[in-house]
Amino acid sequence: MPFEKGSLILVDYTAKVKDTNEVFETTREEEAKKTDLYDPTRKYEPKLVSVGEAWVLKGLDEALAKANVGDKMGVEVTPDKGFGERDPNKVRMVPQRKLGDKADEVSVGDVVEMDDRTGIVRYIGSGRLQVDFNHRLAGKTLVYDVNVVKKLETDSEKITALIKRRIPIEESKIKFNLSGSTLEMELPEETYLAEGLQIIKRAVANDIFKFVPAVKNLKFVESYAAPAPAAAEKKAPDAPAAATEEKPAAKSA
Repeated sequence: MPFEKGSLILVDYTAKVKDTNEVFETTREEEAKKTDLYDPTRKYEPKLVSVGEAWVLKGLDEALAKANVGDKMGVEVTPDKGFGERDPNKVRMVPQRKLGDKADEVSVGDVVEMDDRTGIVRYIGSGRLQVDFNHRLAGKTLVYDVNVVKKLETDSEKITALIKRRIPIEESKIKFNLSGSTLEMELPEETYLAEGLQIIKRAVANDIFKFVPAVKNLKFVESYAAPAPAAAEKKAPDAPAAATEEKPAAKSA
């Protein structure tokens, strides 16, 4: 039976550019190791997707809406349902000096930030740069090799997956208690100083309220333990008193 809109599912996939067979995204470690994408600090595992919610490209989203758990399929995504067609108006010539101190370091193919946009340098000459602000996969047909692993059914499964989506931590470190309509979640200590933590917490709350209707209140708990007392400094044993040389008594005249 096809998934309803908003169903939370786990999918394993490898995505390639059709013309070149270049892998540009994968959830599979063995596939990643064959490419320049491999990141040894990342945990490769199935991706959480809310069907019909644009969490993935439109072409893949539409295919998943018609799938079932256990399906293995190839999905072809055309540019209109992927990263869009290439727009020549997004290719601009700009003065090289706009890059400031790094102007002399840039090379063709480099990715640069300019005017709050990300672009790729296509040409350099006479103090000017041709910068392409199209997505690098714009105009490309993409091919996904997909395995639909699981549909999340229980509130506990959904809460765990939604937390991991926003806070990349080991599942064993996720601690929460759902009592009635109140969810109490204990944040792991390594997240306390995370940049944008308040925004992350708000996003987690919004996701849980949306996908777990039973939760009406969410409490985040931060626990701090007192530092262990410092070990008592070992005192060096008292040095023995220096021996006093006894002098002979002076003879009386």
